[in-house]
Amino acid sequence: MHNNYYFLKQLTPELGERIKNLKVSSCFSQNKDELIISFGNKENEFYIKAFLSASFCCLSFPENFHRARKNSVDLFNEVLNKTVLSTYQYLNERCFSIKLEDGYEFLFKMHGNRSNIILFNNGQIVSLFNKHLTKDQAIDITNLDRHIDQSKEAFINSEGNTKLLFPTFGKEIESLLNEQGLKNLSLPEQWNLVENTLAQLDKREFFIRSDKLSLLPFEDSKRYGDPLTALNNFYIGYISSSGLEKEKREIVNALEKNIKRSKSFINKTKQKLSEINNKTSYQILGDLVMANLHVINSSSDKVELTNFYDENRPIEIKLKRHLTPQKNAENFYKKAKNQSKEIKNLEEVVESKEFELLSLEEHYCKINKIEHLKDLREYIKTENLLKTATQQKVNKPYNLFIYQGFDIWVGKNASANDEMLRHTYKEDLWLHAKDVAGSHVIIKYKSGSPFPVSVKEKAAQLAAYYSKRKTDSLCPVIITPRKFVRKRKGDPPGAVVVDKEQTLLVEPSNQL
Repeated sequence: MHNNYYFLKQLTPELGERIKNLKVSSCFSQNKDELIISFGNKENEFYIKAFLSASFCCLSFPENFHRARKNSVDLFNEVLNKTVLSTYQYLNERCFSIKLEDGYEFLFKMHGNRSNIILFNNGQIVSLFNKHLTKDQAIDITNLDRHIDQSKEAFINSEGNTKLLFPTFGKEIESLLNEQGLKNLSLPEQWNLVENTLAQLDKREFFIRSDKLSLLPFEDSKRYGDPLTALNNFYIGYISSSGLEKEKREIVNALEKNIKRSKSFINKTKQKLSEINNKTSYQILGDLVMANLHVINSSSDKVELTNFYDENRPIEIKLKRHLTPQKNAENFYKKAKNQSKEIKNLEEVVESKEFELLSLEEHYCKINKIEHLKDLREYIKTENLLKTATQQKVNKPYNLFIYQGFDIWVGKNASANDEMLRHTYKEDLWLHAKDVAGSHVIIKYKSGSPFPVSVKEKAAQLAAYYSKRKTDSLCPVIITPRKFVRKRKGDPPGAVVVDKEQTLLVEPSNQL
C-alpha cells in the first residue's frame, strides 16, 4: 500500500511541512529509473529519492545523499532555485504535486509500473522523467481531481458497490472487507463497516514488514506514526529483502545444479565400476590362457575354455589372431594392470565426489535458512562460494571422458577447439579425424604414466565419432603430441597446422 491513495493522502501534507519555503537545489539521476531532488536553504536540506522502475516504484527520503562525480545527469534545470510553495494531494487519485514559484509544479504520478514524475509550468507539460510513457504527455493537471459522491445515500443507492464509490481501496482493502463478511451484511451494516475501515485508514498508523507497508495492522508488522519514517523503513527493508531473495536464488540455483551434476556423475561412475567388476577380469583371462597354452591354436581369434574360477563353467575368450597364445596372455595381464589402476582411480573419484556432494548439500541447507543479506554475503565469502554462483555461467569448451584413469577432452565446436588448446600441455596427445571436420581430442598427460595403446585407441574412436566420419565403418585418425600442433595467426576457428603425425584406423564410437 505504499502507493495507495490513502497512504499518499497522509504523506503529502507531511511532506509539504518538511519542504515548504525550501528551494530546489538540484535534480539529477545517476542510476537507471532513479531521480534525486534536493531542497534546501542555509539551515536545512531535504532529499526525495524516487525509484520508478516497472517492477517496483517507491519514494524515500534519505537524510543525506552524495552525488557521484561520473555517470550523473542533471534534469529539470528549469526549477533550480525555485521555492516550494505547497504540496497538493489530488482527490481519489494516486498523484500529488509539489507546487513551486513562477507556476512550476512537480506531479508525482504513483501508478505502479506506469509511475512518473512530470514537470508542469502554468498547467503545460515541460518535461517527463520517464519519457517512454508517452501517454503522460496528454495529462491535464487541472482536471486530475476525481469527485465521487461517497455518502451513505450514494452507497445504498449503488447497492454497496465499493468498487464504484471507492475505486482507491485497492485489492488489500477490498480483501479485508470481504474477509469481514461484507457481502453477507445488510446495506446499513456494510456502510458501518466501510466507515470503520475509512477511519482506520485515516489514522496516523503505518505497519511495516520488510516487504510490505500497510495502513492496516497485520502479522509480524512494526507500527510507525510518521509516514516519511515508515516509507523510509519500508524502502530499506524491501531493497534488502529483494536483494536477499535475488542473491539467495542465484547461489541456491548454482548449488542445485552442482548437486544434480555431482549425483549424476557419481551414479554414472558407480555404474561403470559395477560393469568393470561384473566382467570377467583380464587377470582371470590371462590365467586361463596360460593354463591352456597347449590346447590353443595360434591362429585362432577366439577359444572356449573351462573357467576353473567359476565352477568350471565354459567361457569364450576373444584373442588377437596375430599374437601367440602366450602373447595374448601377456596382453591380458597388461590390461589387468591398467584395469586395476582404472578401478582404483574411479573409486577415488567417487569418494572425492561424494565428499563434495555432502559439502554442497550442507551449504544448500544452511543458505536456505539465512534471513539477512549481510549474513548471506558473509557466509558466501567465508565458505568461498563466490565461484559456485558464477561457475554455471562459464561453460567448459570441452566434454570430459575418463578412460583407464586418463582424462580425454573432446572439443564442443570450432571456437571451443581453439579455447581448449589454450589449456593444454605440450606432452598431451592431440587427435583429430583425418581430412574431415570434427572435434579436437586431447588425452591429458599424467606424469610417470605412458599413454596405453588402449587409451589412444579409445580417444581415436571418440575423435572419429565426433567428426563428419561418424557413420563410417572405419576412420583414419591423426595422433601426435600437442607440441607439434600450432595455430597460425588469421586461421579460421578450429584450423591448425600439424608438423608430425601418426595415423590410427578405428571404428567410430562414443562408448567407454
